[in-house]
This record gives sequence, structure tokens and C-alpha cells, in this order.
Amino acid sequence: MSKAIRIHRTGGPEVMVWEEIEVGRPGPGEVRVRHTAIGLNYIDTYLRSGLYPLASLPAVLGREGAGVVDQVGDGVTGFAVGDRVAYAMHPGGSYSEEAIVSASRLLKLPDGIEDRVAAAMMLKGLTAQYLLRRTFRVEAGQAILFHAAAGGVGLIACQWAKALGAAVIGTVGSREKAELARAHGCDHAIVYTEESFVERVREITGGAGVPVVYDSVGKDTFEGSLDCLAPRGLMVSYGNASGPPPPFSILTLSTKGSLYLTRPALATYIARREELEQAAAELFDLVLRGAVRVEIRQSYALRDAAAAHRDLEARKTTGSTVLIP
Repeated sequence: MSKAIRIHRTGGPEVMVWEEIEVGRPGPGEVRVRHTAIGLNYIDTYLRSGLYPLASLPAVLGREGAGVVDQVGDGVTGFAVGDRVAYAMHPGGSYSEEAIVSASRLLKLPDGIEDRVAAAMMLKGLTAQYLLRRTFRVEAGQAILFHAAAGGVGLIACQWAKALGAAVIGTVGSREKAELARAHGCDHAIVYTEESFVERVREITGGAGVPVVYDSVGKDTFEGSLDCLAPRGLMVSYGNASGPPPPFSILTLSTKGSLYLTRPALATYIARREELEQAAAELFDLVLRGAVRVEIRQSYALRDAAAAHRDLEARKTTGSTVLIP
């Protein structure tokens, strides 16, 4: 038997229970992973609260982890007992001491990336990759707006965009977070609690606006984000930490400059094995070269995951957070 954080009903952090589960043996095409570190992500709170539906209950939370292969199922090639591995978007839940994971979702870790860093960066780093390289391909000389620039995805994305030669504008909730964002590639860190980010973006860009806005905040920033875009700009709404964006008329996109709107998800961008491998290879290369630094700003025991959720939702965390079994 192994221990895991599981929920039997949706709700607040109080529904998370530390209990024993039966992991079992891996089936054909599967691998059993003994976790050494687990990533914390905002999507975990959406699943816990019921904002995003779960397939069934009870359920183990978590979508990202790193560890060591301790058993391999029939038909699995490319992985052996003892291999260091990591994954993102595992539907079975990662908040556990051990987990059964499809080999098609696993990636071997390079020697230069330790387990805690891998657990802190897989989902967030792969998210940054698809946002910056595929949803909208950021090029040198462009100005971009990235909300929650001091968050886990934000710190990775700001560094990545800076490495691509972009002028990075970010929003943060405090002056302390502004300093952190600036230390990680953000050229202009706007403290949205002290000034209008729309006015500041227009000032920075000489009134032109930006070709793309990356918005994981949702309700509190959605309308202002549209106002930051240049004509024919792209609004990338990839999260809703403050709540879902309000309904709006599609005509608004026309009146604000023939804008584009997309609501992407990482799972779609790494659905095919070759896409997952290509995205991970790009991420690993940047981290190994030092172009992107993945900083673990908080660490909690796995059994204390409820406290981690409370701090995350209260916006007390910055950068990446890991849970340790």
C-alpha cells in the first residue's frame, strides 16, 4: 500500500485526505513510478473545487511528477527499472508516493536536471513552450504581455521570451513580486494593484499595444487584456485564477481591432508522442544551457498539500512549488 492525497468530494482544501491507496502492478504499456517530487499547479485547484470536472470520485489530485521507475509492464520499451523519469498531465493523479503512468507520457530525465527541478518545471515549462512557440510564435523585437509574471509559468515564460529577444511586459500583485519578475527576464513589471496595466502597456508601446497577451488570471484581467492588444492581436486565455472570464459579445473582437481569441490547453499540444518529445527536448535544452532557471520557491510535505493549495489560492506563492512524499 502507498499513501496519497485523495478527494471523495469536490470543494475547498479541506476535502483533501491523506490516506492509503492500492497502486497495483503496471499493465501493458504502463510503468510504476516511485515519486521523489511532485509539482503543484493551479489546475489542481480547479479539479479539487469542481471547476474542471473529474472523471470519477474518489480521485487522486495532481498532474505532474518526477521519480524513479520501479516496475515496468508488458510491452514497454525504452524504460527500465531505476530510470529517472518525469511527466506532465497524468490523468491518474500525481499526489501519491507511487503511481501507474502510461509509458507514452513518460520522459527520461537528463543527468543535469535533478528530480525536484523536473517536478517543478514539467507542466509549467511545457505550458510556456506551447504558448510562446506554437499558440503564438514569439519573435525577436516583439513586445508581449504576460500576466502573473511571478508565478510558476510566468517566471519560466518571461525568461524564455527574453531569450527569444522579445520585450517582456508582465503584471504582478506586489512590488516584491515585481523584483522577482524583473530578475527573471521581465523588462517591465507592472504592479496592477497600484496602477492601470492597460494604461501602462499603452505607454510602454507608444500607444501601439502588443500583438499577444497571455492571460491565466481570467475574470479580473480579461477585458483589460483585450484593450492592451494591437489591431489583429491575439488574446491567449489559458487559465482563470480569479474566476472564469465574464460572457461577452463576439462583436467586441471586431470593435476592438479585429482581435483573435483562443483558449488553449496543454493536453492538446502534447497529445501526440512526437509533440511531447519535441517540446520537452526544447525545454530541457534551455534549462541545461541556463537560459531558463527553474527556481523552487516553496516546498511542502505531500501530506500537507492542503496548506499548499491554501497558499497558492491566496497568492502567497511565487515561482514553482513542489510536494515531497
